[in-house]
Amino acid sequence: MIPELGHFALVLALILALVQAVVPLVGASRNRLALMAVGRPAAQGQFFFIVVSYVCLTWAFVTSDFSVQLAATNSHSATPLMYKITGVWGNHEGSLLLWAMALSLWTVAVTVFSRHLPDAFLARVLGVLGWVSVGFIAFLLVTSNPFDRLLPGAGEGRDLNPLLQDPGMIIHPPLLYMGYVGFSVAFAFAIAALLSGRLDAAWARWSRPWTTVAWVFLTAGIAVGSGWAYYELGWGGWWFWDPVENASFMPWLLGTALIHSLAVTEKRGAFRSWTVLLAISAFSMSLLGTFLVRSGVITSVHAFATDPKRGLFILALLVLVIGVSLLLYAWRAPRLAGGGSFGFVARETALLGNNVLLSVASASVLLGTLYPLFLDALGLGKISVGPPYFEAVFIPLMTPVVVLMMFGPFLRWKDDAFGAAVRRLAPAFVVSIALGLGIAFAVDHVTWRTVLGLALAAWVVLASLQLLAGRLKERAGAAPGARLRSIPAAWWGMWLAHFGLGIFIIGVTLVGSLDRHLDVKMQNGQRAELAGYTFVFRGVHDADGANYDAARATVEVSRGDRAIATLTPEKRLYLAQGMPMTEASIDIGPFRDVYVSLGEQLEDGAWIVSIYYKPFISWIWLGCLLMGLGGVFAAADRRYRRLAGREATVGAARQTA
Repeated sequence: MIPELGHFALVLALILALVQAVVPLVGASRNRLALMAVGRPAAQGQFFFIVVSYVCLTWAFVTSDFSVQLAATNSHSATPLMYKITGVWGNHEGSLLLWAMALSLWTVAVTVFSRHLPDAFLARVLGVLGWVSVGFIAFLLVTSNPFDRLLPGAGEGRDLNPLLQDPGMIIHPPLLYMGYVGFSVAFAFAIAALLSGRLDAAWARWSRPWTTVAWVFLTAGIAVGSGWAYYELGWGGWWFWDPVENASFMPWLLGTALIHSLAVTEKRGAFRSWTVLLAISAFSMSLLGTFLVRSGVITSVHAFATDPKRGLFILALLVLVIGVSLLLYAWRAPRLAGGGSFGFVARETALLGNNVLLSVASASVLLGTLYPLFLDALGLGKISVGPPYFEAVFIPLMTPVVVLMMFGPFLRWKDDAFGAAVRRLAPAFVVSIALGLGIAFAVDHVTWRTVLGLALAAWVVLASLQLLAGRLKERAGAAPGARLRSIPAAWWGMWLAHFGLGIFIIGVTLVGSLDRHLDVKMQNGQRAELAGYTFVFRGVHDADGANYDAARATVEVSRGDRAIATLTPEKRLYLAQGMPMTEASIDIGPFRDVYVSLGEQLEDGAWIVSIYYKPFISWIWLGCLLMGLGGVFAAADRRYRRLAGREATVGAARQTA
């Protein structure tokens, strides 16, 4: 009866979500504190019942209860326990339940950490989040019930997709979903502000930490997913502009613009229209990603093959969200006008330029992702839009973003002198161009992209160092440690995120320019040479796992007379599905990766071996780590906690009075 208990808990969660969606909004409209107070316990109760439902589904997987259809199609009695647990979200229904649980977790966090908000505003935020929960839980119960039974139950399961039987599956989907769903909080704050008519700096200040944390989760999820694809798929790449990869990248671009727009709204009262529209757009792109993954309209290693009727449900939810949001925006448009004025040369101008360019970049990715689908739907043929399109469109858009990104922190708010700004930045700009040209021509296979990428990376790194040096000079008389501690965490967050982007650009540029690849037929004792490394094939032996048979090769890697590593790539055959898989073996270094994957065995007993030399590829994920860490610093700034405490005290005093 445990699956039935999980289903019943999900029904109770839907009822509480409806209560959370309706009662607090009614209370806010009538200014009745008793009704507004219902939102908090309703949200917490909803979270409890969704967790109960999720635990019940996990129990079915762990105990191999193959009378539950989801467990029968995504697990096996021989599947390792770790992958039985992660198998819960390795499918449409289970991942949607994880999404609903992440949404309820975000909502509970709002109830716990936003007690300083005015009661009416918090009630509206919880009401909006309640309606989003209603949509997703109803989606689960109506079209995607994870507790459907098989009668009679299956004797054995089909096992989890072998692509998903990897440690990356443990952390990638939860991080990605926490990022996706986290933008629902920014969306709820924006809609609550539109409903209340309070579109001021306070609203931006309340929303900003939540948006930053969601952005951190999404950054981490995309980075982990990229690393997972790099070592799991066996082709040595880290990004392929896959439609589902794009589905996570679009809200990331808009979320990045939203963070900067919130900063301007909080600081200067400007960009209010931008901020509201970006909050709506970022969450809408998250819903669009859900539609692409679950509708069956795309073919991708990330997509779930599902009934198109499910896609229709998500599409209807997406249209409803966008339609209602834009109607509210049009209603409140007169209150969004105005704000702080600024000159042509000002920090606001640089941030506005970045907002425009990031939005256009997101739109270009959206066009490249959806255009083939529209052509196919209209019967105009099938086309594939791949990396050549995205690189041709994306690079010209992002180049000025990177340039403006480092101009902005050097400019003053409201107005600045053009000549003074140029004098401050000219040395770093000139040196970065010289370094980009010098380094590019010092390496082989120079292209214009190499020159551009290294010049941009040098610009970001040098300007970041100049910015830090200038900040430290402001307290020249203090001890070094005191000077560092005096800098606010939010400033460090900005600095780390920008510096991390520079490191990321270095990794992308050099691995794209200097990587080497060799496919070679090898037998025991044979050797191959690539990028100064020697690879000696020492044969293949059996290395079977719990639910697969594997052939494991031994490849010795050396450089000159020095042994570097012994790599052990595998070719696996998963027994339940009869599906072959390649498991690459990588020697990871700070300045290069040596990557070997095992192909097919030939009739004469030889094996096809793929060898890759990947310079600076680890800098890609180092840059992502620094960007995410910057977001953590920004969200943890003490200023938000002090203001929250002050506002909570003022609110309590008003209630007492």
